[in-house]
Amino acid sequence: MKRVFLTVLDAAGCGALPDAAEYGDEGANTWGHVMDAVHPELPHFAAMGLGHIDSVHYPPDAHAVGGFGKCSEVSAGKDTTTGHWEIAGLRLEKPFPTFPDGFPESFLNRFQEAIGHAVIGNKAASGTEILREMGEQSRRARQPIVYTSADSVFQIACHEDVFPLEELYRFCRIAREMLQGELGVGRVIARPFTGTEGAFVRTAGRRDFSLPPTGRTLLDAVKEAGMESWGVGKIEDIFDHRGLTASDHAAGNPACLDAWTEIMRKDFTGLCFTNLVDTDMLWGHRRDPEGFAGALVEIDRRLPEIMSLMGPEDLLVLTADHGCDPTFRGTDHTREYVPLLCWHRGMRGTVDLGIRMTFADIAATCAEWLGLPDRFEARSFATELCGF
Repeated sequence: MKRVFLTVLDAAGCGALPDAAEYGDEGANTWGHVMDAVHPELPHFAAMGLGHIDSVHYPPDAHAVGGFGKCSEVSAGKDTTTGHWEIAGLRLEKPFPTFPDGFPESFLNRFQEAIGHAVIGNKAASGTEILREMGEQSRRARQPIVYTSADSVFQIACHEDVFPLEELYRFCRIAREMLQGELGVGRVIARPFTGTEGAFVRTAGRRDFSLPPTGRTLLDAVKEAGMESWGVGKIEDIFDHRGLTASDHAAGNPACLDAWTEIMRKDFTGLCFTNLVDTDMLWGHRRDPEGFAGALVEIDRRLPEIMSLMGPEDLLVLTADHGCDPTFRGTDHTREYVPLLCWHRGMRGTVDLGIRMTFADIAATCAEWLGLPDRFEARSFATELCGF
């Protein structure tokens, strides 16, 4: 029974990529700057080799056991979909479109007619800012808020007392069908909220409606081989449910960690792909390094349990999909390397995996570990992990 547990620490990048200046992100370093600002204790990450990644700015553990390195992103972009797709072996030759000045009026008119409601917003903004500015108007006038960001997203925010979740999801499905071609954003995101003026809060009912992957992914390969392919958290949304045999749409890191460890207790052969979103959604975009560090501590505390549930032929891979440096300017993602930490029971020391030229090396490694022929035009490091 061979299993791979691939987990994305959302937005936990580890240093600006060489082309970061093209994105306005020169100097960003999510891990490093959080460590410098807060100095959290992460002994179990360190025991996997975290401190051996120099850009992370964490003291190395001389007794660490695990593979460590970092990955470059080949695809253009710094968003969730692009990052996860490349981790799963699918590179994008053309970036998803962005709309920093809002969406075309012609589209907005058609969208309003299709959902039967006027909308407000249609600009780039952070989720907390847009609720402070327009939440009360939206609630009183029964008008959904639509907005975007530096990423390729069309977001719809509705008060749950005005528009029940299923109605909000209906609006999103309509938008997803309409946003194709030149308007084909990577994700349409449902952003439900509750509360009253001055105290609006987003709820756990968030859903992402992604474009289907444009090519073959690790998930497809695993499923087609007759193995189990689990998604935890927003994985099902990012891949439009494709390539999955089962999914748990848990919301928030505690629930996702619980779902992940519950799956580890099952007997199966295949993949469990988990997204831990809080570092991005709750702390990165809100530029809160203390909260970001706290989320990392929460994950670190669960690592002993996770490792105890690993079987003799299981592989654990921890990485990220982009950065979201909470000490950096603005509120958007940052174009960064992502960390790479790997562990299995047969390891006896550390393995320097270096700087991988593409996130897709992770997909190639997971495929080789599971005995699949797919390499996604990337380089597996499975042999390096077993070189003892």
